[in-house]
Amino acid sequence: MAAAALVSSCLAHAEVGTETKQLASDIFKQLIEINTTDSVGSVTAASEAMAQRFRDAGFPESDIHVLGATDRTKNLVVRLHGTGKRRPVLIIGHLDVVEARREDWSTDPFKLVEKDGYYYGRGTLDMKSVDAIDVATVIRLRKDGYRGNRDIILALTAGEESGIANGVDWLLKNHRELVDAEYALNGDDVGVYTDHGKPKFVQMIASEKVYADFQLTVTNPGGHSSLPVPDNAIYRLAAGLERLAAYEFPFELNDVTRAYYERIAKQEIGERAVDIRALLATPPNPAAVERVTKDRLDYARTHTTCVATRLEAGHASNALPQMARAIVNCRVLPGHTAEETRRTVIGVLADANIVVRYVASDGRVLESAESKHGFAPPALRADVMTSLEKVAGSMWPGAPVIPTMAVGASDAVYTSAGGIPTYLVCGLAIEPDDDRSHGQDERLAVASFDGGLDFYYRFLKALLAQP
Repeated sequence: MAAAALVSSCLAHAEVGTETKQLASDIFKQLIEINTTDSVGSVTAASEAMAQRFRDAGFPESDIHVLGATDRTKNLVVRLHGTGKRRPVLIIGHLDVVEARREDWSTDPFKLVEKDGYYYGRGTLDMKSVDAIDVATVIRLRKDGYRGNRDIILALTAGEESGIANGVDWLLKNHRELVDAEYALNGDDVGVYTDHGKPKFVQMIASEKVYADFQLTVTNPGGHSSLPVPDNAIYRLAAGLERLAAYEFPFELNDVTRAYYERIAKQEIGERAVDIRALLATPPNPAAVERVTKDRLDYARTHTTCVATRLEAGHASNALPQMARAIVNCRVLPGHTAEETRRTVIGVLADANIVVRYVASDGRVLESAESKHGFAPPALRADVMTSLEKVAGSMWPGAPVIPTMAVGASDAVYTSAGGIPTYLVCGLAIEPDDDRSHGQDERLAVASFDGGLDFYYRFLKALLAQP
């Protein structure tokens, strides 16, 4: 499959001119080549570089803010003024990237390399391509003389990948006035899924799960290994984890996942189509639910999940363990809280000797997860859906727009929990089996980047033109 086939059809009537395309490409290259990993990189350097882009484009200094929790994790907040008739729209995107070792890659991960129709480099997909598109689009709108009824706020931030000094969280807690908005747009995912180059559907993520880590600990006086005891800490912990592995959180649909299955049912055929319709019934058909959710993604969309991801135990090979510990990672359905889930886990373990504590994003181990707020899935905004369907219909005819819930987590957890409904909208196109984000030789088709740029300019114009 040629990379250009991914989005060639959407470029036939591209609205983005050569100047904006060149600007976006230059910004993309600049961002990829600024190391923003947590270990040795600097998000501040990327924020300052983008701030200079906005200064060069004529944005006043009063509308450009570089600030954050530490010297290396400063965020950029830029405001493009509209009439102020309606509350602003916030656009968020993270500048930090996961680690990448040169010896693991066929190219230098911190150089933007173009070959065989693809861009290679750490962050090409997650998510410096989208950051570059956001910056170039906001600059283009100012050049166009934008005077829509809302201010546009762009926040490029730190700490999404590591959870350390998270920029969105920090801004909401320390400078809410800079990012307060009626709703937010996030581009931290793929927008268009293709099958051998043909657009299959356009997704709009309107909700996502709440991320929560729990530490499970069993302690014991221990002793000599030649005198085994029935309450060995490792065995006790393992027995509890077996009970947790066998437990199923309840099947549940919310407004977003129900809308997803209603639309996807129209694309399916045969038994699966019948089962999805039965799943949507009130009450849902249990046999249909079981068949549909045998697919891991469908299961994750409709259940809270908790899985053990790390184990630690013992202090010597010839001694009974004095401590056994596990980390259990949960992805909690929206509308439920991490603390509610912690209490469920305690009940499933059914062992008072297994202590369950919450691990905060900064690494602190807390007795409860009361500080971790859940959020209900937002209503699907008519203006967002109408604008997305209009633009997607013109660029990818025949590919339906399908609202869905992310089974992972992004910075939308902070904006959503903070009372700013957040919708993930992106114009990047990708083959499902070519998602290399966080992995070796991360890449993005050149045509996908060009199409994503054209899409976002059209989408924002259509969205912000609405009364």
